[in-house]
Amino acid sequence: MARVTTAVLNALTHPIRMRSTSRTHRPPLEPAPRSRPWTRALGLVAVVLLGGWLGLLAVGQVRVPVGPMDTTMTLRPSFTGGTKINVSPLGALHLDSHIAPVRLDVNVDQLDPVRSQALVDHPERLSGLQDEVTRDVGHGTLDLAVRSCVAVVAGATALGLAVYRRPGRALTAGGLALALLAASGATAYATWNPKSVLEPRFSGLLSSAPSVVGDARSIVTEFDVYQKELARLVTNVTKLYDATSTLPAYAPDPTTIRVLHVSDIHLNPASWTIISSLVEQYEVNVIVDSGDTMDHGTAAENGFLDPIEDLGAPYVWVRGNHDSRVTQRYLEGLKNVTVLDDGRARTIAGLRFAGIGDPQFTPDRTDKPGAEQSQELAGARLASALRDERAAGTPVDVAIAHEPAAARQTDGEVPLVLAGHVHHQKTEVMKYGTRLRIEGSTGGSGLRAVEGRNPDPIEASILYFDRDTRRLQAWDAIRLGGLGQTTAEVSRHLVEENKPGTSPSPADSPSPSP
Repeated sequence: MARVTTAVLNALTHPIRMRSTSRTHRPPLEPAPRSRPWTRALGLVAVVLLGGWLGLLAVGQVRVPVGPMDTTMTLRPSFTGGTKINVSPLGALHLDSHIAPVRLDVNVDQLDPVRSQALVDHPERLSGLQDEVTRDVGHGTLDLAVRSCVAVVAGATALGLAVYRRPGRALTAGGLALALLAASGATAYATWNPKSVLEPRFSGLLSSAPSVVGDARSIVTEFDVYQKELARLVTNVTKLYDATSTLPAYAPDPTTIRVLHVSDIHLNPASWTIISSLVEQYEVNVIVDSGDTMDHGTAAENGFLDPIEDLGAPYVWVRGNHDSRVTQRYLEGLKNVTVLDDGRARTIAGLRFAGIGDPQFTPDRTDKPGAEQSQELAGARLASALRDERAAGTPVDVAIAHEPAAARQTDGEVPLVLAGHVHHQKTEVMKYGTRLRIEGSTGGSGLRAVEGRNPDPIEASILYFDRDTRRLQAWDAIRLGGLGQTTAEVSRHLVEENKPGTSPSPADSPSPSP
């Protein structure tokens, strides 16, 4: 029986084996190629970054009472780091507080009426307000750090689980998010600059400007409205700057001399309104104009200069390459105006100024042969006059020239020299210790502002001098949007030797009084 069964099985299986061997051989199917490791890594990083960002957006903020204010603190991804303090709707303060891929946003939501009234009723509490604010900010920052860690890890883990559907991958994404946040926190801690509050940048935007000025701003039909808006902008900006800044305020202080530096007005009538507003807001003691007030220097333009008499502060002026001798003679006849030329020195508002007019008169903007040599020669004459003043016991505190090429010749002869001409702000300390401060165009380059697609900004500076030493302590660089724009930025800058913790240099010793 066993033999029969075996034979039957052999008979049944033999034809099958024959048929199978007669078929065409087919290679086995290859598995699908797996993705490359770097592609998977990039995908994981994208999941971590996106998940962490979504987590921060969802729950990564805390409400913190800071002194009399209610604030909201938030961490945001950023390429540059820093701190942004939003004071809606007027603007914001920007601080270079740290360098890290996260930025701290502080929104001032409102002023608590109860806590504010308590300060009014008990002014003695103001002495301890700084310590109170410091404690509030410290507690809020710690709470924000903990909440942000939870938000970032939870967001990355949740998105990893949704994308990969594998708990292991999701936990890897959460761990990587925590590591990135820890690295960002360590970088922020290592680069933390508590003195950044001494040099903030302020930016603001008038929310009512579009409704007042209109979207189609015509320079001809609405220029008067536009210049009023700029004046109101300056007022709002400076008021907010004073109200929100806890800097060691050099502004209105009897020990401080405040100088408004303007330049290159180029026949822009809006400049007078802006200058007048700055004089009032900053209680300016003296205005310095480093030239190019005119555009062509003709007698027909002289009436443009008449508002100078009503600006509310003495006006010191040197001739630019767009200002003619006709312009200079007209200004010499205006009250409250001091014209400086050929190294002439005058003491005004407690500071001694000396200046020289531009040797070139090029209203058509052409370069004449020997222009650079003539500038250097003019600067050398100014430097010689500065040496004579020092020898006479009346050293000059501030020198003025229109072109930087002339101003550079005074290096080592004066603590500070002011210039313009190039239509953008710049500051440098030259080889022998003289600080060169170049002002931008306070007229936004005048009518040339409409020649290009983007209008030039309107720029000016407030310079703060110690009344005893007559040395520059700090300056506020003011930058307003050009024609048709109503943005503003005010940035505070300290002279290096005046920053906390820095020893005074020998150059800062008081100079003898004139």
